[in-house]
Amino acid sequence: MNPSDTPDQPDTDRTSSGDTTHFGFRDVPVAEKQKLVGQVFSSVAGNYDLMNDLMSLGIHRVWKRYFVATAQVRPGDRVLDLAGGTGDIAALLKDRVGDEGELVLGDINGAMLRVGRDRMTDRGNVRGFEYVQCNAEKLPFPDGSFDLVTIAFGLRNVTDKDAALREMHRVLRVGGQARVLEFSEVTAEWFKPIYDFHSFKILPRLGQLFAKDSDSYQYLAESIRKHPPQDQLKGMMQTAGFERCSYKNLSAGIVAIHTGYRI
Repeated sequence: MNPSDTPDQPDTDRTSSGDTTHFGFRDVPVAEKQKLVGQVFSSVAGNYDLMNDLMSLGIHRVWKRYFVATAQVRPGDRVLDLAGGTGDIAALLKDRVGDEGELVLGDINGAMLRVGRDRMTDRGNVRGFEYVQCNAEKLPFPDGSFDLVTIAFGLRNVTDKDAALREMHRVLRVGGQARVLEFSEVTAEWFKPIYDFHSFKILPRLGQLFAKDSDSYQYLAESIRKHPPQDQLKGMMQTAGFERCSYKNLSAGIVAIHTGYRI
């Protein structure tokens, strides 16, 4: 795939359609995507932070801190962090919810969840943490269970994003906030060729060099291009039932923070 062919994918290519969906730039049966994504993240679990550093040149750490610092969360709140991965977001949220708060890390991938649990334990973060292997499309929690639901760099890997957004809305308490941090659509035209070159030429080679896995990094770059852009994702959140939906671009739209509320 030539990078020059990738920036402007039709909206219909960005979401599931019929019995097939996208796995990067490939069309695959809907039933197979979850397995394929699971293989990717099982492969990169041990190098997940390295993966994010390679994809963002290390800036993902700043994005995550801003994402948490601007979230609606108070001491004592109960928070669900979906696609919790290695626990980066949960560790930052811990300072916000305090000792009386509760953090639930949810991830569909057991390898990622184990890395996150071990990392939190090594840091001494034990009290107030719960780890649940779960599918974002069918959350195992009662209605109105959380004050805040977050998902960072995980929504683009979900097969049925609409279902996941509905579930996030369902498990929120009235007045609760949902936040999505995700790679999005670059807004600066001059920067798009540079970004494409890094994504499709440099990133897979770095993945092979540092993690011995170029294919997973190729998929991750492709998955960004297939993810709904800012306005489309905002509309999807509104359709899922969220009110006061908005988004904020960071780094010229490389990522965006989407916010919605259950009213």
